[in-house]
Amino acid sequence: DVQLQASGGGLAQAGGSLRLSCAASGFTFDDYHAGWFRQAPGKEREGLSFIDNTGGVTFYTNYAKGRFTISRDNAKNTVYLQMNSLKPEDTAVYYCAVTKAPWRYSRIHSRYHYWGQGTQVTVSS
Repeated sequence: DVQLQASGGGLAQAGGSLRLSCAASGFTFDDYHAGWFRQAPGKEREGLSFIDNTGGVTFYTNYAKGRFTISRDNAKNTVYLQMNSLKPEDTAVYYCAVTKAPWRYSRIHSRYHYWGQGTQVTVSS
């Protein structure tokens, strides 16, 4: 079975850090680009960070630029999101996802094939 298991969410104080992990199984992980998205109540899903299947190319949206770092370890079938300088507005459910679509489509959430179950991140002020 295909699985993406996200973990590492929780409660953090403003200015603090969290590291999210997403463990993949049931498919050939290094065939897929990966991305992190988030969704807060009443808001649209936001793309945050994206990494190509080799780990050599990354992209950050303005929500993540300068504060978040995406990485992956293909030997462990895992993608990470290091989040620093957290703000209360980062509070959301965070999702990992993977896609086989060409890299130029990696920011489009509808192009993603598999999604994790989400992990809650809550940042207190």
